[in-house]
Amino acid sequence: MENAIHTLSDLFRQLGLPDDAASIEDFIARHRPLPPGVRVAEASFWTPSQAQFLAEEMSDDADWAELVDTLALLLSE
Repeated sequence: MENAIHTLSDLFRQLGLPDDAASIEDFIARHRPLPPGVRVAEASFWTPSQAQFLAEEMSDDADWAELVDTLALLLSE
């Protein structure tokens, strides 16, 4: 079995968002900080399909879970 190695750019691409470094930085700057107690998948700025993807990846502890955690940290700072 091959281990998938994803980057933050890959996660943004998977979510259908611009995935270059400047766009990612802008997205994080525009949406941080997440309100206390709000999980990243529950944030109001996601589309329903994006929120579902994030929630599923976290609940399944799937391939993308580590990057979703990283994104949550970046949005919490």
